[in-house]
Amino acid sequence: MAGGEVVSTEILERPEQKEADTGPDMFHYVRKDKIAESAVMGTYVIALCGETFPVTKAAKPGAPVCPKCKEIYDSWRE
Repeated sequence: MAGGEVVSTEILERPEQKEADTGPDMFHYVRKDKIAESAVMGTYVIALCGETFPVTKAAKPGAPVCPKCKEIYDSWRE
């Protein structure tokens, strides 16, 4: 007890949350107007492939892209 309060040294574990089910550093196509909102507010975005996740990092040039998102995006450009 410290100053009348109970002090605990118990460690609480928090499971790591995976952004999307596509493996590490796989980026998705999402609506451009939702990216900043998600990054600032922590809201979830919906990728073209249907995955939902908060935006936590920016894609780097040459980074791997979700094959399903790319297929959908490319079909719209044709």
